[in-house]
Amino acid sequence: MLKSGFIAHLVLIVGIGILLPLRSAARSTRTSRGSSTSGITETPRTQKRIAHLRHTRAARRTSTRRRRRSYERFYTSSYADDVTGGDVIAGEDPVVRASAIDALGNMNGTVVAIDPDSGRVLSMVNQKLALSGGAQPCSTIKLAVALAALNERIVDKETEITLGRRSRMNLTEALAHSNNAYFEALGRRLGFEKVSYYAHEYGLGELAGYNIPGEHLGVFPSRELAANAGGVARMCSFGESISMTPLQLGALVAAMANGGTLFYLQHPARPEEIAGFVPKVKRQLDIAPLVPAMADGMAGAVQYGTARSVRYNFSEEPVLGKTGTCSHDGTRFGWFASYAKTDRGRIVVVVFLQGGRPTFGPKAAEIAGRMYRNLYDRNFFAATPSTHAQRDLGIRSVGVSQ
Repeated sequence: MLKSGFIAHLVLIVGIGILLPLRSAARSTRTSRGSSTSGITETPRTQKRIAHLRHTRAARRTSTRRRRRSYERFYTSSYADDVTGGDVIAGEDPVVRASAIDALGNMNGTVVAIDPDSGRVLSMVNQKLALSGGAQPCSTIKLAVALAALNERIVDKETEITLGRRSRMNLTEALAHSNNAYFEALGRRLGFEKVSYYAHEYGLGELAGYNIPGEHLGVFPSRELAANAGGVARMCSFGESISMTPLQLGALVAAMANGGTLFYLQHPARPEEIAGFVPKVKRQLDIAPLVPAMADGMAGAVQYGTARSVRYNFSEEPVLGKTGTCSHDGTRFGWFASYAKTDRGRIVVVVFLQGGRPTFGPKAAEIAGRMYRNLYDRNFFAATPSTHAQRDLGIRSVGVSQ
């Protein structure tokens, strides 16, 4: 009995001794199999997916680095004190001037208001800036480019231009959304010579005013922008290498508003000049048939496009306009050129801003909206010609208070 127990115990010990190495071997086998699994070659489809993910992540890292490197620094303030200092105001419309000053506030910019039916400058706030050498017109140059393309019958209002594999756009949408690719395509089709011809025809590169002291010419280059800088396409989308003044832009928009008469702008300096005011025509532009096609896009900009900030403050009367935003040498520019399409009290308003990040086209449009609001609240759009004449008589009698 003792002997059989001893034998059973011995068998148990031997069994344990045999099982332990087997278990260790099994673990080793599983580990070996697991290690060999990591070396299995993926299917072609999986390899393609991994490569795509690797490329996407690398592209994101590169894009982030590029964005950080291209971060733009601005050195001009968007705000200024006493922008009206030195303005000559004795011949300005007091209602229009008060409306413009209130709308501009402390922004570093200028507001120019023009009667499109005579070329009279009703008010010019911050005249030092308004009469300076101008600035890059940004996307407002698209007005001149669109008129040129319509005149040359390259496009009409409904013509769609292919911008990509699945993207097409017509003139109305391109103006409303200020599409750069569309106007780059127009510029390439027009070519520099025609772009230059129409720009000069519409008043760029020449004085817009008649005997306005201190007015500068602006610049329209005699040569096309270098190809590596974007060429004529860049000139037609961003106004690169062009310098335009608020008065030049205002004169062009006034011609659009009145059907094609490009007036010399006149800024009465004394009450006596108002009494003897006579409009002076620079030339007639053959744009009357083109204006309806332009009007749809400019109205769209205000209704749903880049200038919809006008409607933050004013929506009672139809306003047509075009924004522009760009920067040069540490200064950002914000433009908005517009006109109120009403039967009475018609007016062209150009807002030009300069500064840093708070400065851009939609901000200029917002300021114009505030000005239209002020004019509306002061019954400017309800006024009859006799009412305007009486207001001018008041100017002649008592002058204008700034």
